[in-house]
Amino acid sequence: MSSKSICIYCGSQNGKNPEFVGAARILGKALAENSIRLVYGGGTSGIMGEVARAVADNNGEIVGIIPQFLLNLEAGGTAPSDLGEVIVTEDMHQRKHMMFERADAFVALPGGIGTLEEIIEVMTWAQLGRHTKPMGFLNIDGFWDPVIELVDHMNKSGFIHSIDKVRPHVINSADQVVPTIMDAIAHAEKASEKNISKM
Repeated sequence: MSSKSICIYCGSQNGKNPEFVGAARILGKALAENSIRLVYGGGTSGIMGEVARAVADNNGEIVGIIPQFLLNLEAGGTAPSDLGEVIVTEDMHQRKHMMFERADAFVALPGGIGTLEEIIEVMTWAQLGRHTKPMGFLNIDGFWDPVIELVDHMNKSGFIHSIDKVRPHVINSADQVVPTIMDAIAHAEKASEKNISKM
């Protein structure tokens, strides 16, 4: 069905700002309507659950990837039957690697430490030349501003050697995620084809 997949990192809580949940629903619907597969952490609560339910409600395709211990905590050990394909991993490391492998791009919605760690890891891999997949922050109500400022501070202080590879797209509106990321995927694919043709 889907030709592309976007991995969404986001919180397992709703957060205090109702705009976070609203953005998750808008994004989930947009993914489904554009036949883009959702790759996500497999949870059913918080913003994570809202994105997945919005995709499912609009007949989109979903791959949830969750470690067994979290499945035990969140769903009593049983994967939800109404939220697409669920892959159960042995641990967090396997989960993150599988999410990376199955995605063409990565977008972080508001979330906590786990969400931050996930998007920072793929930024690190980009700096190390392990991938050229697009990355983005859905910056609802300036949520990611402190992280963006920190990355800029690291760059100005001489600790980031490839800022053009590391800095994610900053997207302020949920309805702009799909066009921004799909344009970035197309650009990355063209650049890759050009590099291959030079070899």
